[in-house]
Amino acid sequence: MKPVFRILATICLLGLVASANAGVKDSLHNLSTSGSGNVKATSADRICEFCHIAHSASSSGSLWSRRNSLATYIPYSSTTAVAQPGQPTGTSVLCLSCHDGTIALGEILNRAPAHSMAGGSNAMPPGRANQGIDLSDDHPISFEYSSILASQNGELAMPGTFSQALPLDPNGEMQCTTCHDPHDSPYDKLLRISNIGSQVCIECHQETGWSLTSHSQSVATWNGQNQDPWSSSSYSTVGDNGCENCHIPHAVAGGPRLLLHAAEEDNCADCHSGNVATDDIMSDINKFSSHRVGDTTLVHDPVEPAVIDIRHVECADCHDPHATRAGRAPGDTPANVRGVNISGSEVSAAVNTYEICLRCHGDSPSQPLARTPRQHDQSNMRLKIQPGNPSFHPIASAGRNPDVPSLITPLTETAIIGCTECHNSNSAASVGGFGPEGPHGSTFEPLLSRNYITVDNTQESASNYALCYSCHSRNSILGDASFKEHDKHIRGEDTPCNACHDPHGVSSTQGNSTNNSHLINFDTSIVFPNQNGDLRFVDEGNQTGSCDLDCHGKDHDNKNY
Repeated sequence: MKPVFRILATICLLGLVASANAGVKDSLHNLSTSGSGNVKATSADRICEFCHIAHSASSSGSLWSRRNSLATYIPYSSTTAVAQPGQPTGTSVLCLSCHDGTIALGEILNRAPAHSMAGGSNAMPPGRANQGIDLSDDHPISFEYSSILASQNGELAMPGTFSQALPLDPNGEMQCTTCHDPHDSPYDKLLRISNIGSQVCIECHQETGWSLTSHSQSVATWNGQNQDPWSSSSYSTVGDNGCENCHIPHAVAGGPRLLLHAAEEDNCADCHSGNVATDDIMSDINKFSSHRVGDTTLVHDPVEPAVIDIRHVECADCHDPHATRAGRAPGDTPANVRGVNISGSEVSAAVNTYEICLRCHGDSPSQPLARTPRQHDQSNMRLKIQPGNPSFHPIASAGRNPDVPSLITPLTETAIIGCTECHNSNSAASVGGFGPEGPHGSTFEPLLSRNYITVDNTQESASNYALCYSCHSRNSILGDASFKEHDKHIRGEDTPCNACHDPHGVSSTQGNSTNNSHLINFDTSIVFPNQNGDLRFVDEGNQTGSCDLDCHGKDHDNKNY
């Protein structure tokens, strides 16, 4: 190289170093004695030499002053990841020479002994800055971010469409330096752009429905109760924290999907225990009867079959946190949640709430067992609410009976109701309380919004059968408007509604329209065959029928009503 070019090159290098030095000086990457962080040298005063050296530098490039780690890393992987990163490459290798904790921070090429560091810990101290050699709990790095990858994922921005301030490396790979500027950043954690509202994340991750979700828009703040959910954050509202309400890019407990907590429900509980969100969901989940999200950990998987094979329940089985909406009306279906339709087929986005319920309460081999022994025993709710059944509650379609005089306005014979009409919090606003809507938990078993006693010899009262009376007029039922001996059975004999009526329906694979209309499916712990061995109800027309059975010691042999 000619002398003039040598001089020019030197001037350029000095200019670059001076520019970098100006930014690094006030950052956590200033490991010299002038550094402002806790991690710094006890005597070395040259800022740049902890990473760069003018002569005899590493073959890694960038005038690198450190040797690369010889560690074999455990890369990130998950069942939902399309990218399959291997061992780190490019600038990420340089970053890890400090951040994997295997090489002393003060150990520099061509300098011995190594610079000693304050605090007596020469390696990167424990914390999120120390990635270790297990990178499975860190955002994936060193993979090609290509248009093929974006297409296969479906919720990634195409390369070239996101901010030029977040550069891929010359090989089109995502590296640590895609998000972090090691030299000059005015932002927290040396990010290249501000991450308020998760701007760094959403440049690449374009989750369906995210821009409209309450998790991206809410201005709710921590109320100071219990633990601060954002103790390590620079932001104080749900919307400003965005993705980092639940996800942390480095050294998380949740591993796959980078969740802040390993127990899935704890990521929701940080805010939904009344600490940030208005509704205290976790108090409902801790009630006597509830969806016990704390009973299993790491069983749920986003790519598991829609029909749940291994029994579990997590918040994410019913809610998509990337698309959940604030201000949903009671009974509205959560947005962008998978389900199973009435035919048993998977739907990618449930339209009806019951389609979400049928993931567990339909064809699942590990579903809860039926609570009442029935003449026609069936625990598959998909079969019990079929529109072709002899009788069913109008969940998947309007009911079969055109004459139901007990219905309370605005309900009519053509009305369709949701599962949450009955299965809901007992303190929900829709039942007269002040708590959240939804089948999270209730004091009434099995997760009912109102009391419903099924035990024989129960004294009739508005309270004991509050669930039934919320839709069916008590005066009409006890006034025998639809069945002339309702009052005699319910009040006179203390017989519960559940003794004769199966509240979900009777499957056509077991019952028929002659014997099982009007939800008739006897509780066999209360109702028995008569002396002839017969146990049946016979529908003989509108408000007319007969029974063959034994109940409360009274034998019915073709007993007409």
